[in-house]
Order: sequence, then C-alpha cells, then structure tokens
Amino acid sequence: MMMRYLTGPAARCAMIACAAAAMASAAPALAQPAPDDAPTATAPADAAPAPVQAPPQGLSESVAAVVNDDIISTYDLSQRMRLLIATSGVQPTEQNLPQFQREALVSLVDERLQFQELRRVEREQKIDILADDQEVNEEVNGMAQQNNMSGEQFLGFLASRGIGADTLKQQLRAQISWGRWIRGRYGSRLRIGDDQIAATQARLEAEAAKPQYNIGEVLIDASRVGGMQQAMAGAQQLIGQMQQGAPFPAVARQFSALPTAASGGEAGWVTAADMPPEVQPVLEQMRPGQLSQPIPVKDGVYIIYLKDKRAGGDATLVNLKQAAVALPKDASAADEAAAREKLEAVKGRIKGCDSIEAAAAKSQGVVAGDLGEAEVNDLAPQFQEAANRLKVGEVSDPIRTPVGLHLIAVCGRRSASAAQADRDQIEQRLYSQQLSMISRRYMRDLRNSATIETR
Repeated sequence: MMMRYLTGPAARCAMIACAAAAMASAAPALAQPAPDDAPTATAPADAAPAPVQAPPQGLSESVAAVVNDDIISTYDLSQRMRLLIATSGVQPTEQNLPQFQREALVSLVDERLQFQELRRVEREQKIDILADDQEVNEEVNGMAQQNNMSGEQFLGFLASRGIGADTLKQQLRAQISWGRWIRGRYGSRLRIGDDQIAATQARLEAEAAKPQYNIGEVLIDASRVGGMQQAMAGAQQLIGQMQQGAPFPAVARQFSALPTAASGGEAGWVTAADMPPEVQPVLEQMRPGQLSQPIPVKDGVYIIYLKDKRAGGDATLVNLKQAAVALPKDASAADEAAAREKLEAVKGRIKGCDSIEAAAAKSQGVVAGDLGEAEVNDLAPQFQEAANRLKVGEVSDPIRTPVGLHLIAVCGRRSASAAQADRDQIEQRLYSQQLSMISRRYMRDLRNSATIETR
C-alpha cells in the first residue's frame, strides 16, 4: 500500500474546517435502543433541532483522500463525521474530534475499496452484487422503526443535523453488498465440522462449573486505525464517553470490528476461556455494571462491558413465586397474627405455582408476584432455608422479613451446569467468527495493494 500524507497549510485548513463543520452540526445522539442495564443518552423530546448547515465555501471542492484515483472530498468526510456523531451516542469534543475524523476517513476509504472490488467482480463475472435502492430503503426503514420513527421521519431527523440521506444510504449499501459478497464467495465453502462443534461443546461443559459472564464487547482493529497507539487512544476516548452516558450498543455498532457489532456488541453468556487470553484476567476481576479499561490484544484493543455474572456448576438455581403482606418491622403482635392468618388461608387455596396469583387475589392486602430465577446463595437469609428444603411445587409457611410476611413457592430448580450448549448456536457462532476473519483479511489485502493518498 502506498500512502502519502500531504500536510500543507491548505490541507490543514480544509481538515480543520471539516472538523468544525461536523462539530457545529452535532446534535444529541440518535442511538439504537440500548438494553435496560446499559447506559443511555437520549435527546430531550422538546430539544430544538440543529439547523442544516451548508459546508464552508469551497469545502466540497477540497480533496481529503484519493483511493486508486477515486476521490473522497472533505465534504464526504464532514458528512460521515456527522453521521458517526448522530448514531454513536458519543458527544463531540475538541479531544475526540480527531478520532471521529480518523474513523470517518478509514470507513470511507474501506468503502471505496469495497465498491471498487465489487464492481470489478461484477464486470468479470457478470453478476449483480451491489444492493439496489429497495434493499437500502428497507434497511433505512428498519433503523427508523428501532428509533420509533417512520423512514421519512428518520431521514428528516438526520437532515435537521446536516446529514444528507445519501450519506447514510451509501454506508448501508456498502455494508449490505460487502456482507453478501463475503457470504456468497466464502460462506458455502466454510464447513463447521462435527468435531469442531463437539470439541466446543465438551469445552463448554467442562467449564460449566466456572463463573459465566454476560458481556458486551468492542474490538478496535489496530490495523484499520493506524496502529496500536491509535487504537489505545481511541478506546480510551470511547470509554470516557460511555462513562458519561453514550450507549454501549451504539458505540459497538459504529466502532467495533467484531461480528457482534451488528447486534450492538452483544456477546451473551461466555466463560473467561471464550475470550482472548489478555481479556480473561480482566473479566474475572470485573463486577456487573462495570466497563473495562482498554485491553491490548493481538489484533487491537478490547473494551468489555460486564452486564451480569453467575456462579458455575456447583450453584443451585431456583425459580420462585411469592404471596406477601406488607408489614413494618415494628408491627404489633396482633397485626402480625392477622397477617399470618390471612396468608395461611391463601396457602390453603394454592394448588401449584400457576394458581398463586389467583389465590392471593381473593384476599385483600395480599400481593403475589414472580421473583424469577436466582441462585440460592444470593437469596435473603430468610428465604434460603425454604428454597433448600422445599420441593418443586411446594409452598412455605409464612416467613417474616423486615418488610412483611411471605409465602415462598419453588416453581423450578436446576444446577447451573445443567444447561447444555445448543449445537446450532455453537455452529452459528463458529461460522460468524470465521466469516469475520475472512472479511478482515480480505480488506487488509485490498488496503495493502491499493494506492491511497491521504491529504
């Protein structure tokens, strides 16, 4: 790859103007919906939209980069920066604008290389690969629905932030087309053997006694952003923004190089052994709700968000329901006796877990509810003895706690190691990992053979 950096005064002024234009039009984030346990950043409903701003005079005429004689203008760069800001949830500052500019330029360069390669294949093989307008519009409508808007409203929102519809559609066209080409060329050749699946199942079952982690993940690809130093700096800035409220899923979609980027970085339940060796000790020390610091790995820098953690196979999980009467800690003996009598009557009407709510509804002041699944050791001390003693379907006698009297029903019980790894899920995950690796190598080869001038 031949890269020349032209950094004369005119080029610097153009880039500064581009960054300023993007920052001036930045608005509160329009991020994809985040999970309930992830930080979110949303715009006030009555916030006045930022006015559409035209690029500075002459900006659209300037050249930001040339990719095999294909020009990327500073106007293109400004538009992509605005799109990144609007969809990542990261608020622009003087400190992170260079990162937005770098990510926007890298994305545009990659897309130019992808379009050039896809058009070459189309000509040589006389096939259609590029996504048509209908496919792109369907993807736009899908994004709009996730933001509780119509497609027209969604594009109108972007327009109010100075982002042209073509900027989003060009990005989506590249994503759809490139994914189709990689799957079409390599997907049918990939064979996830029974031995691979069996080995993965055996490993997961052997590790079932170890702690499991529900995580979100981001990988900043060092080769894509210009080296480990840039990847570390970018990861640190993203972490700072997420700590201030930028939604993890939106950041993952825009910046992560992993297959899970499409699902907002959602990796699901994993063991430490599923992660790169450098990530394992960090994950083992994290607490639910915590965001890691940048973790250098072989190909770049990891960021982990730990949503939840559960014990391994030695733990017993129970699914509980309750019927309860609120009773303050200092309630009189007479009040406690009356509440106990009321719950005893409810217990007599309970014929199983499915009838708890109906039985409680017949007694005034009794509230029933599903407590969900929990490890026995995590239950309140007053409930642990009953959870250990009762069989599935049995109901306890009234249990006194500082907030009331409770009937506890055990509606399910299992060992944390009882769940078997799903074969189809394992196969799909291995398949996605291999396709992602092929795509990244393909892009590396295209970059290495291209002539790219960055001005």
